[in-house]
Amino acid sequence: MNSTDVFVVGGGPAGLAAAIAARHQGMRVTVADGGKPPIDKACGEALMPDAVVAFERLGLAVPSSEASLLSGVRFLSAALSAEAAFPSGNGLSIRRTTLHRIMMERAAAVGTELLWQTVVTGIRGEEVQLSGRTVRSRWIVGADGANSRVRRWANLEDYRHSRFRYAFRRHYRVQPWTDRMEIYWGNKSQAYTSPVNDQEVCIATASHDAELRMDKALSEFPELHDRLRRAEITSTERGAVSANRRLKGVWRGNVTLIGDASGTVDPITGEGLGLAFHQAMVLAECLTKGDLAAYQAAHGKLSRRPLMMARLMLTLDGRRRLQCRTLQVFRKHPDLFRRLLAFHVGALSPYELARDGLTLGWGLLTA
Repeated sequence: MNSTDVFVVGGGPAGLAAAIAARHQGMRVTVADGGKPPIDKACGEALMPDAVVAFERLGLAVPSSEASLLSGVRFLSAALSAEAAFPSGNGLSIRRTTLHRIMMERAAAVGTELLWQTVVTGIRGEEVQLSGRTVRSRWIVGADGANSRVRRWANLEDYRHSRFRYAFRRHYRVQPWTDRMEIYWGNKSQAYTSPVNDQEVCIATASHDAELRMDKALSEFPELHDRLRRAEITSTERGAVSANRRLKGVWRGNVTLIGDASGTVDPITGEGLGLAFHQAMVLAECLTKGDLAAYQAAHGKLSRRPLMMARLMLTLDGRRRLQCRTLQVFRKHPDLFRRLLAFHVGALSPYELARDGLTLGWGLLTA
């Protein structure tokens, strides 16, 4: 086609979610990406329960044989641990390549035009310039990641970000030992585990040190290191740069942004994909109404809770005494950790959580 209603630049999960949601609204949609599917990326591969709900609202489903259910979250530091179940529903852990394939098939099934290995070279007004041709589109959506070219072309580069962190991920063939998502806290880094099927576990590490690769980082967590010592490594180590990044604006004229192109939350929250799925559904409604200012407002509200949780959780980064005190408080007041997790997945409002801040603060002083 030489014209479309919505042209999405970037065919990762955020771009495909935007395409699927826009097709649900009856719009013609084209997606272009320079990569060859399925597209992989370093991430923790876990969807929180609120992300699973949004995923299903997009008409997406994962065969039980291709993913693992997550029942809750466990924090570990030194010899201490605290855990809680999700307040309702389960999370889901799934290989990124499997997720991308399922979303790609759904996008094709609902009638999206998919242009793989097709590089977008620029945008001008309602024109999207590709190698060899131009496509006219009423709306242009930048879903091309944290280093978005669309964001630069639309002059939406005004943003603030936190200190960068460096994450690495790979998979191990080992029988999962828990159905919880685990977060291990250390002096220099964190490690994250989630089972992606009944014989494989995804392991990720993150720190402020770009040179701290996985093997060295995992040595800081003896219990986890021992579990993986004899396990077969089933994927290559992949890296990514992360930060909390908030843009001043996510639209200009007929151009708008979604997913990491529109701002990022630190992967410690596990909310990156879920945030993109929710943004996609709101964006599709706003495109139908021709009201991108409403998308800007909704985008800010959707980002508020994950950004708050990321800042809160990262206060523990590199502070071993604070980590231990916090876990002691959680063990003494298990309902506090449960309520924090409920807030994390959107099942509790900030106002309902407010009194728990006093309990946590007093507990840290007296632990």
